[in-house]
This record gives sequence, structure tokens and C-alpha cells, in this order.
Amino acid sequence: MKRILMIATGGTIASKRSDEGLKPLITSEELLGFVPDVKEFCEVTAMQVINIDSTNIQPKHWLLISSTIEKYYDQYDGFVVCHGTDTLAYTASALSYLIQNSPKPIVVTGAQKPIDLEITDAKTNLSDSFLFASCGKAHGVNIVFDGKVIAGTRGKKERTKSYNAFSSINFPYIATIQDNHIIFYLDDKDQMQEEVAFYHKLDSKVTLLKLIPSMNGDILDYLFKHYDAVIIESFGVGGIPSYEDDSFHRAIERWVNAGKFVIMTTQVTNEGSNMSVYEIGKTIKKEFGLLEAYDMTLEATVTKLMWILGQTHEPDMVKEMLYSTINRDILYTTKWKA
Repeated sequence: MKRILMIATGGTIASKRSDEGLKPLITSEELLGFVPDVKEFCEVTAMQVINIDSTNIQPKHWLLISSTIEKYYDQYDGFVVCHGTDTLAYTASALSYLIQNSPKPIVVTGAQKPIDLEITDAKTNLSDSFLFASCGKAHGVNIVFDGKVIAGTRGKKERTKSYNAFSSINFPYIATIQDNHIIFYLDDKDQMQEEVAFYHKLDSKVTLLKLIPSMNGDILDYLFKHYDAVIIESFGVGGIPSYEDDSFHRAIERWVNAGKFVIMTTQVTNEGSNMSVYEIGKTIKKEFGLLEAYDMTLEATVTKLMWILGQTHEPDMVKEMLYSTINRDILYTTKWKA
């Protein structure tokens, strides 16, 4: 029988009603008590590392979860992280970079309704997570939610209330879970060759700028004082506004000349960026050698950049690491190097 470590962090799945609204109050042991049937296929140890609303999740918490898994890695066959849904995709992405090439499954799950309610998705999500974490074919960091298994770097919360809250962006589902049966669409554990690797540093001086029409590029000058890298969410396949004052051009030039990083992505959820399509993007990308996220999710782009800058600030290495595929995060091809 597989031995699974459940790491509880709070979130809606562990919440109870209070005078101020839903608040994480249910302990890890209490969570486990709501899914007694999992004893039929695995032996679970419950551990509480934090008990917070996931809105309050920070990089230090990702490092805490990762270090907990590293500490107990040899003692268990799989891991289930219970988490709030609002930042769950960020945590799953961050763990994908902090824990690479894991032959053991690391599942991140949560719920849209607290587990102590009569009608809730929490019990199914948690039970499915233990089932997947106990499967010999499972490996790496994945999200299990609403009967779907999503690569940790490909998940995005697209619905605030519905049970089918998460989608896999620009990548197929790894598997589906129906009636306690796992149906794999990607079964590739036998192709793993590298040893598991744990990383211990993140650079949190990464920020996001979402463009809107008429925004002045001077905002980048403010961000320059506080951050090492900025991810710019542009329109469509990607470009930088070239208004009469040319403020964006000047600001990006300052970032690049100072050795800081500007990464372009798109506000559009599906199909990714490609700045080489239009003159508005191609010209400035070529001039400054801007990096772009292509088909990576925003959550993966943010956490991957934090992980990369935690290891190096050397521009060529940053580029190489950004465009290296980790846990299925980018389908980067040579045709995009233009």
C-alpha cells in the first residue's frame, strides 16, 4: 500500500464560516477524516504547515512546502498539497520549478466549497488526489481538480464559483479520473532519465504590468526602482505601444541597459504570444532582444522567472533557462527565434 504525505495549507477546502466570512480553520487531521475510504488504497499521514487564505500565499510559503516535501521525500511514495484555489495555479507552477524530475507524484488540490458542507466538491477532489498520488504511473507536479489531472505549469483558474474551476492551457490534460479509475492521456514516466532536483532560492523581485489603452510607459520607471524583472501583458500576440511620447521605448531601453529583464506575454489566455507577427512587436523585440513567454501561462512565467533569477542574472543563462521545457511548461520551437 502506498504511503502518502498530505500537506495542508488552508484555503477554502479547510474553511469554516465565521462572522467575518469563510476562514481556514479545519486542521489537516480533520480534513483527512472527511475521506475515510482512501484507507482502502493508501496510508496517509497528515501535516499542517500553514493555515491561511491562499490570497496571502507568498514565495516563502512555496519554499516551505517544497522544503517539507524534500525533508520527507524518501519516506513517502507521493504527496498531496491541500491549497486554496485563488493562487493554486501559482503554487503548482512554483513547485514545478522548485522540485524537478520527481519520479514520485506531487499533487496540488483544493475545492470551491469547504469540505464540511453537505454539498461540496472537496471530498471528491481530495479522494481523487490520493488516488492519483498512489498511482504507479503518476509523477511530477500536477493539479487534480474536478476529475482532471493538469500539468503543474499549465493550470489556470478560469471560474470563480463553478466546480470545473481549472483548465489546462495550451496543453492536453494528463489524465482524467472517473469512478475511482484513472484514464491516462500522457503516460510517459518510463521516459524520465534525470534525478529529482530540489531548488531553494526564488527572487521575488518580479512584477507584472497589464497594458491598457492609453497607459503611459513612465510606469515602468517607477517599477524600475523596485524590481529586477517585469512581465508585460500586452494585447493579442504581443507588442509595445508606440505613442507620440515614445515613453515605453525609453523605459524599456533603461531596463535593458541596466541589466534588468523585460518579458513579453499576452493577455489572451489561449494560443500564446508571438511578437514577430506584427511590426509593433517585431521591431522592439529585435532592437532590445526582448524575451517572451510564448505558450506559457502567466502563472508559469511569473514563477519560472522567480526561480531563474534565484539562480542567475546572467542574460544568456536567463534566456536559455526560460526557453527550456520544465514540467511541460513551454512548447518552444526554433521557428519562434526570429
